[in-house]
Amino acid sequence: MSSYDPLDVKTQDRAKADKAARDLVDRNNDDADFKWLMGSKRGRRIIWRQLDRAGVFRLSFNTNAMQMAFAEGNRNEGLRTLSQIHTLCPELYPVLIKDNINDRGNTDD
Repeated sequence: MSSYDPLDVKTQDRAKADKAARDLVDRNNDDADFKWLMGSKRGRRIIWRQLDRAGVFRLSFNTNAMQMAFAEGNRNEGLRTLSQIHTLCPELYPVLIKDNINDRGNTDD
C-alpha cells in the first residue's frame, strides 16, 4: 500500500518545491557547462561542428517529405544550440564565427 495521501497538501507543496529547487540547480549546471564549453577555442570548434552538422546555416528543403522532416528535426536541435549561445554567452558568438573563419583559412584544401 502506498503512503501517498491526496489530502496532505503541505507534503505535496514541499515535494513540488523540492523538485523545483532540483530543476533549478540542474538548469544552472547545464548553463554553466555550456558557458565553460564556449569559453575555449576547442569548445567553440565542437559547437561549430554541431551547428554545421545540424544544418543551421543551410536550407533543409527536399522533395522527399520524410528526408526534409528529418533534416528539419536536426536543424531544430541546432537552432536550440544557437539560441543557447545567444542567451547564455552572446559575446562569444562573434568569436565563434571568427574562429571558424580563421580555421577555414588555415586548412590546406
